Amino acid sequence: MSLHDHRPIALVMALRKQGITDARVLSAVERCPREMFVEEPFAHSAYDNTALPIACGQTISQPFVVAYATQALEIGPNMRILEIGTGSGYQAAVLSPLCRRVYTIERHRPLLREAEARFKALKLDNIVTKHGDGLKGWPEQAPFDRILLSAAVEEVPDTLTEQLKPGGILVAPVGPATNSGVESFSQLLTKMIRTETGLKREALIPVVFVPMMSGVPQEPRKLHESSDDKD
Repeated sequence: MSLHDHRPIALVMALRKQGITDARVLSAVERCPREMFVEEPFAHSAYDNTALPIACGQTISQPFVVAYATQALEIGPNMRILEIGTGSGYQAAVLSPLCRRVYTIERHRPLLREAEARFKALKLDNIVTKHGDGLKGWPEQAPFDRILLSAAVEEVPDTLTEQLKPGGILVAPVGPATNSGVESFSQLLTKMIRTETGLKREALIPVVFVPMMSGVPQEPRKLHESSDDKD
């Protein structure tokens, strides 16, 4: 992003018009170089307020949805956040300046490697990554102040809500996967607050996300890789 690139400012102005009011969130979006997170053929569209395809059949979310979900999390500077579905790393990069630490899980190892390289290049040292099944969460690091799902679930599993601190907030796209293209909203972005008596749910806005999948894709083993090698 050049010093004379006005696209980030134009994007933030558009987000303001769409109702994003949190100044810290708007600043994080403006300062995050989205062109680093999109595939080369779509670089010219990096600051368009639209979702774009990335590798492994995934997408980088629309900036409005990223900003809206981030605002809904009500993030404080000392919080620890779990993100399920690293993807390109864009959402984690927006979260990074807003909190103490971001823990992010991705099931596609090639995507995770690329995201890690971007985090390193941008010196986002408070992002911790894991290759694994996001639906299991990260119990070794739980509980979390906030949890964000960057892919859709038909219902949020108890394994994730149980990793929330009391008073913690989880935001997720909830609903069935769609096969009718990105023009069809098929889920509701949903906010869940863990209370003393259970979970308080609030439906936010209609969205469309790729579905969250369980497990991790099988990768071909290296010829000389031993069974006890660690990641």
